[in-house]
Amino acid sequence: MARRKPSFISDLCWVVVAFGLVGQWVVLHLTRAALTPPWEAICPGLGIFGAAFILSWAAELAQLDVPKALAVAFLALIAVLPEYAVDIYFAWNAAVKPEYTAFAAANMTGSNRLLIGLGWPVVLLAFWWATRRREIRLDPTHGIEITTLLVATLYSFLIPLKRTLSLVDTVVLLLLFGYYMRLASQARHEEPELGGPTVHIAMLPRALRRLVTISFFAIAGYTIFIAAEPFAEGLLRTGRHLGIEEFVLVQWLAPLASESPEFIIAVLFALKGDAGASLGTLISSKVNQWTLLIGMLPLAYSVRLGHPGVMHLDIRQVEEIWLTAAQSFFAVAVLANFSFSISEALWLLGLFALQLIWTTTEVRIGFAILYMVLTALLLLARPGRRQATWDLLTGRWRRASHAKHG
Repeated sequence: MARRKPSFISDLCWVVVAFGLVGQWVVLHLTRAALTPPWEAICPGLGIFGAAFILSWAAELAQLDVPKALAVAFLALIAVLPEYAVDIYFAWNAAVKPEYTAFAAANMTGSNRLLIGLGWPVVLLAFWWATRRREIRLDPTHGIEITTLLVATLYSFLIPLKRTLSLVDTVVLLLLFGYYMRLASQARHEEPELGGPTVHIAMLPRALRRLVTISFFAIAGYTIFIAAEPFAEGLLRTGRHLGIEEFVLVQWLAPLASESPEFIIAVLFALKGDAGASLGTLISSKVNQWTLLIGMLPLAYSVRLGHPGVMHLDIRQVEEIWLTAAQSFFAVAVLANFSFSISEALWLLGLFALQLIWTTTEVRIGFAILYMVLTALLLLARPGRRQATWDLLTGRWRRASHAKHG
């Protein structure tokens, strides 16, 4: 198991900050403190932010003890738990408040576009800053994630066409996620490379280490559970109070609160030169969100209804999903040859940033078309990239992976 040289003081500071953010919300929740906008969104949001850090540490530690197949499935769920808490809350309430369907779609599309448009480029830029290397080369084993993402993306184009999220989508996407988990559980297993506070905790006696790991999961899970509803509702009230569109706050601020710790950890590993692992983690998170997270929304909606139901999407939600699917398709084409260059990162980052400046219907449709055109040009102009994409669909990448690792 590879470990970096521990830095006890700095790692202790991370722990103190994370538990401080969690603790402030637990105290406010238990004392039923009355908060006003924007603090009614900021305080639970900071609690989720701190809990996401604690979850990431617990997930790293769990890899030392949990059997391989179970660890893959469990850690995949943990990676997107904060997003689940908020998004499923919106889907659950959409069964009795139809307007909440828009917020479920907003959070889902925002978290997915943030991962690709901001997370992936920032990892590469941090890697370039530290090493002056302009490209990340991925191990062929990451074909599991990229292939699953390609298939999920192709299916996702059907959602805006039918303008609904239903239990059919749940079945398809959960089956795809299950297949991804099966492939991942069969992949070559490596001991995790620990960093941050987990380096010190891993040195504890096994029984004590496991107790700390379970405690981390319990504390973070409890915090997310008690913070999800206040954070979601606080965002809506804050938007109304400040005159900011609620859809926009839910789409971008909520995912930032839950995904920032993951971004920060990925960047720290990139700065240490381990960019492949950093980017691979964010790709895996995208797969989890684009399959399991979306699939759970109509399931939560139907459970609240008490019978199978369909979440109907309005034109704004259709446009957002169409744009998110188009961005995902372009990203898969970029990664098809298992490399990610700085020019490609700047394309992803630039297109994402421009979407935040111009947000009209025409612009959303225009960017979706632009992503599709760029994808077509990339595949047509570069036969090697086109062949690599075909290899992903046919599974030929697996032979390359087996050949490399024997």
